[in-house]
Amino acid sequence: MSEQHADDVGERRHQMFPVLTPSQVEAARRFASGPPRYFAAGEMVFATADRNVPVWLVLDGSIDVLRRDGLDEEAPITTHRAGQFTGEVSQIDGRASLASARAGRDGATLIPFDPPYLRALMIGSAEVGEIVMRALILRRVRLIEHGGSGTILIGAPDDAHLLRLQGFLTRSGYPNHVMDPEVDGGGRSLVERMALLPSDLPLVVCPGGSVLKRPDERELAACLGIMPKLGQHKTYDVAIVGAGPAGLAAAVYGASEGLSVVVLDERAMGGQAGASARIENYLGFPTGISGQALAGRAFTQALKFGAEVAIPVSVVRLDHDEDRLTLKLSDDSTVAARTVVIASGAAYRHPDIAGLAQLEGSGVSYWASPIEARLCAGKEIALVGGGNSAGQAIVFLAPHVKRLHVFVRRDLSATMSRYLIDRISALSNVEIHVGTELTELASSGDRLASATVRDRASGTLTCYGICHLFLFIGATPHTRWLNGSVATDDKGFILTGAGASGASLETSMPGVYAIGDVRAGSTKRVAAAVGDGAAAISQIHGYLSRLSKEVA
Repeated sequence: MSEQHADDVGERRHQMFPVLTPSQVEAARRFASGPPRYFAAGEMVFATADRNVPVWLVLDGSIDVLRRDGLDEEAPITTHRAGQFTGEVSQIDGRASLASARAGRDGATLIPFDPPYLRALMIGSAEVGEIVMRALILRRVRLIEHGGSGTILIGAPDDAHLLRLQGFLTRSGYPNHVMDPEVDGGGRSLVERMALLPSDLPLVVCPGGSVLKRPDERELAACLGIMPKLGQHKTYDVAIVGAGPAGLAAAVYGASEGLSVVVLDERAMGGQAGASARIENYLGFPTGISGQALAGRAFTQALKFGAEVAIPVSVVRLDHDEDRLTLKLSDDSTVAARTVVIASGAAYRHPDIAGLAQLEGSGVSYWASPIEARLCAGKEIALVGGGNSAGQAIVFLAPHVKRLHVFVRRDLSATMSRYLIDRISALSNVEIHVGTELTELASSGDRLASATVRDRASGTLTCYGICHLFLFIGATPHTRWLNGSVATDDKGFILTGAGASGASLETSMPGVYAIGDVRAGSTKRVAAAVGDGAAAISQIHGYLSRLSKEVA
């Protein structure tokens, strides 16, 4: 960040760019991964998109840190001097760097902290570790606010493919910026230079300069250096399928207690809870926290303790071979583990409504984020659902739109927390239609234009002109990939212990546990999911102990 922008950071600048005291520097040096190194004036310390970049602690001199600013420009982030250190969240587990750095005019003497040594510092020195962790998180937040420092998406802002990529980046906590070639000269110039067809868009420019034509999430993740290299010849203590609150809680507790942990998810961190605009009844957050922010903190915490997190990765099968479990992935690779925790969660149900399938991503959404709020600004929209997640979405979306119609089968008091009902009742542009159900959607071109709703008592059909529909109804468990390898109830939720009410979280397959929303009989609350994650690790310790005795 340039000096002229120092005031923008305000009171948090000292936390974002702290200066360690001499005693703190000495405490940190015990965890360094190598001796001090001198860089001459202007010498490159690290480049954007480099992987496994150390956090560098400045002993003498200075280094200038730069970020991408648009397609071809660079902009200063800050200058680190003696007692300061480089890095942001990417450095915790060696993911691709989002910035570059060069030694200052007088050169710089630096001490490296490679990812494993950085994690050891954050755990081994509580005082310095807290300072470093807070700074790395705040710097990532600042990069997200600047947008241009990360991935650039070029295409129509309401294009379904672009929105899916933008949603993946946003939920994964990666800065991104959208350029519409119809109005943005830089984006238009690049499209023209590359002689691209409309079918080639959206175009993605990764932080390192690589350009992708209409990639999927996995291709984008590979370009960004998000995907860790999973050990094909390693057997993890715990493999967790799902990076929602339950899975991340299990990762934090397992890794912090010395177990080797890997987390796999096919979409993004946060699971269904990540769609919550604001969770206000979670213990310890009296002013509330977004599901995405909560998941981001848990994700960083898991990395701090050494858990490996691979997103997006699709698990297609679970196999049991003697004392080892194997997860087969969609790319035909495998992950071996002594225990498996199924935290694959549940998704909002896709109802059988005429016209729905064609409009998903083009006016129909299953979560509400600032991306959708921007597309709906000043327009008339609708939402179906009466649970707490629906209530949080209503409260979040209403200030952005002209009118919000809510279609529910029964009164909100039967399914929604009181604080949300009271808040919704104070919103003048929200209409609650009780005793109604959605029957049909109609489009204009490839965009949603209207929704037809039936009154369940009278059978009367009413058509509403809307541009966007949000669906928060029911829950379908993500268990199809198991192919019947563990016992489930008639709805597909996994049975644990002595049926759905058993205290044990172990499934019908030894060494395999189910937690969170995917478990039959679970309480569909974030706090309950986190509790499941902690309980599963406790039970896994007992299982691994018994397994070791049997082998001996």
